[in-house]
Amino acid sequence: MKKILIVFTLCAFISCNEKKESKNVSAKITHKEDYNKYLSTSHNSAYEAALSQKDFWNKRLAADSSGVGDLGPLAGGYSALFATTGNVENLQKAERLQKKAIEISATNKDEYTRALAKTYISQHRFKEAKQILEESYKGVSNKHETELMLFDVYMELGEYEKAYKILDKVKNNSDYNYLIRVSKWNDHKGDLDAAIKYMEKAKAIAESGGNKSLKVWSYSNIADFYGHAGRIEDSYKYYLKTLALEPDNAYAKKGLAWIAYSYEKDTEEANRILDSVMVNHKSPDYHLLKAEMAEFNNDETKLEKHNEKFLTALSENDYKGMYNAYLIEYYAEDNPEKALELAKEEVNNRATPETYSLLALAQLKAGNKEEALQSIEQHVEGKTFEPMAQYYSALVYKANGKKVKVTPLKDELLGASYELGPVLAKKIAQL
Repeated sequence: MKKILIVFTLCAFISCNEKKESKNVSAKITHKEDYNKYLSTSHNSAYEAALSQKDFWNKRLAADSSGVGDLGPLAGGYSALFATTGNVENLQKAERLQKKAIEISATNKDEYTRALAKTYISQHRFKEAKQILEESYKGVSNKHETELMLFDVYMELGEYEKAYKILDKVKNNSDYNYLIRVSKWNDHKGDLDAAIKYMEKAKAIAESGGNKSLKVWSYSNIADFYGHAGRIEDSYKYYLKTLALEPDNAYAKKGLAWIAYSYEKDTEEANRILDSVMVNHKSPDYHLLKAEMAEFNNDETKLEKHNEKFLTALSENDYKGMYNAYLIEYYAEDNPEKALELAKEEVNNRATPETYSLLALAQLKAGNKEEALQSIEQHVEGKTFEPMAQYYSALVYKANGKKVKVTPLKDELLGASYELGPVLAKKIAQL
């Protein structure tokens, strides 16, 4: 399922190595009776818990905000509200509270620093997250917890050698937090089987400990991995298990919508599921998925409508760079210079193979095919297994007459057609 990274989750780390697309695309996986009960807008358990947390600590906080012990939990309440509503204002409120807590705390600065770093990661402010974590790490801090977050940030910034050194330092095959990160590392290397193996071990730990939040996280992430591996029924099963624990989990519902759309080609049902999510959760990327389904249905009116709603949502809210990747893709065709500007900004923010592939796309569409080839050959080729990066590489190779490099990428991408969706799969077939 194509999606955007907002917080550290394995959901956004995609590999296409050894993916096997199910041949029987007409088989029915989703069944309305399995999940209709979760589509009711009255299911707001996670939201209500977050709201309760925010209200409780807000009442406790002194009027002059000097109650440092209350600032952290209150910020946590706002972060939870962001996760359950998609309202970025809650993330901004959490940031202000975390900064205040760091400023006035005498003993827990590193704890508040990690919380602020997580907020920065959510906003794609990775360099800022790295800076405050490294500074905290030098001083009196919980070294292990900070090392785990440094791994996350180094991965986001493409500093893979540093990430691996941290991973080796925290190695513990019985530790949940280590296992989800070694899973992420193996996905980055293109070893999807190993990534799933470690994620399954983490899931078993979450289940044995009975921690609801860890189980929700584990189930929704492993559902993604199973989908990448072509195990659509297993993916569906774990999205349902996620919803059984947290009926208003927007991410799991979007996962169901993706199965209905990409695997079953049932855009009517996929839109019905998304509509139920969008009542309470306001992430702009839902409009992108609706726009993609409209394109699949050759519905130009709905395509333009949802693209406009996406752009309007970004203009009305301060999302920082959270949606730059989507904007680069959006502007590449009709406003390549704008796409190029954003792509350069994105590479400066996080110099990864994926962001360089976006830069190459923008360079190609702006008429600079030789520069695009240079970006691919120097910064992307052999450095990522992410399908979109491989697709952009194929476009650049084709434009530069390197057909011998296009063929293997095309074959690999066709095996990831479920993950990429039917619109892109059709374009890949034409490479």
